[in-house]
Amino acid sequence: MAALLKQTTALTKISSLKRRLRIIQGGTSASKTFSILAYLIHVSQANPDLLTSVVSESLPHLKLGAIRDFKLIMKAQRYWDEEAWSKGDFIYTFPNGSIIEFFSVDSSKAHGPRRDILFLNECNNVSYEVFTQLETRTRKLVIVDFNPVASFWIHERVIPHMPHDFLKLTYKDNEALEPAIVRSIESRKNDPNYWKVYGLGEVGVLEGVIFGDWQEIDQIPDEARLRRRGLDFGYTNDPTAIVAVYEWNGGYILDEECYQTGMRNRHIAGHIKGLPDPDTLVVGDSSEPKSIDDIEDEGVPIIGAEKGADSVRNGIDTMLGLKIYVTKRSLNLIKERRNYTWKKNRHGEALNEPIDNWNHGMDAARYAITDLVGNDAGPLRYERPSEENDIDTIYTSGLLDKRF
Repeated sequence: MAALLKQTTALTKISSLKRRLRIIQGGTSASKTFSILAYLIHVSQANPDLLTSVVSESLPHLKLGAIRDFKLIMKAQRYWDEEAWSKGDFIYTFPNGSIIEFFSVDSSKAHGPRRDILFLNECNNVSYEVFTQLETRTRKLVIVDFNPVASFWIHERVIPHMPHDFLKLTYKDNEALEPAIVRSIESRKNDPNYWKVYGLGEVGVLEGVIFGDWQEIDQIPDEARLRRRGLDFGYTNDPTAIVAVYEWNGGYILDEECYQTGMRNRHIAGHIKGLPDPDTLVVGDSSEPKSIDDIEDEGVPIIGAEKGADSVRNGIDTMLGLKIYVTKRSLNLIKERRNYTWKKNRHGEALNEPIDNWNHGMDAARYAITDLVGNDAGPLRYERPSEENDIDTIYTSGLLDKRF
């Protein structure tokens, strides 16, 4: 816990800013959000009766990001008072009367009362109009942060026209980072756009995004039918991703159910068996047949995804032809969609192949949807092979297609 509270270069730089509008651009693991929150906690404690609003694109994004970091800082510093936290309203009241509130832009508060301080977290995921509504209702201080995936309204409409302090942070400004994370970031130097944005904190040029905006929904509707789960394996640096696919309203809902490193096969199987409707068929990455066998031996209904020379492209084409929804809690899947692009050759021309990055949840979803759409007439439940029909016989005899 002590490492979380280390006085990093990022926190020092953020604390030195002076103007009303402070724009903080940075790469991955630069400690932008964490350091801004640590600064705002200090400001709230030092100045009575301040109202600070921490705002993000959705409530799930807040819960897994800013709210979690806020609690970590407060508890590590022994400031936390459970009685001062309003769980229903996401408001913390300090002994001096200062308040920090958390809300999402899809709530009515974006157009609500004024505040003293605004922190708009990952502002590139909200519109300029929302920023304007929030900024004009803020009396003293406005802080925004973002990963510079591409130029957007902050560069085009704010920086040229509004007085501000500008700060660029990178992972090197965060001395509290574990060495393994530093190695993971630096291992991607051969990906020019990734390294430019997430390594160096500079504005990238994100062209050729494969999937357009998926419609985000708050939760799974009662009438939606769970049809498949997709599984992409990971371990040390890459996460294991599990995505549930529901059929609903003429399309398919994607719901992120796991996105975690360090999971062994028995952990994956245990996680799946703890999910709703654990008998739903799982379609996993067939390049790891031993892992699929291990998970099947734990009692999980699972098959390998069909692969071939054009399977990735064909799977993408299949998904492009469908109406896709995604739950707002699927934060990693949403982030992947925003960064999942076509490869380019050395002349900058798009190739007919996706980048091998930002694709863990995307691959899991593709495995599930490709199997589902390709076998749409079949039953939804997996039947474990009998002793008379082992898995090799089922594949070669065509029985597999009849089961699903």
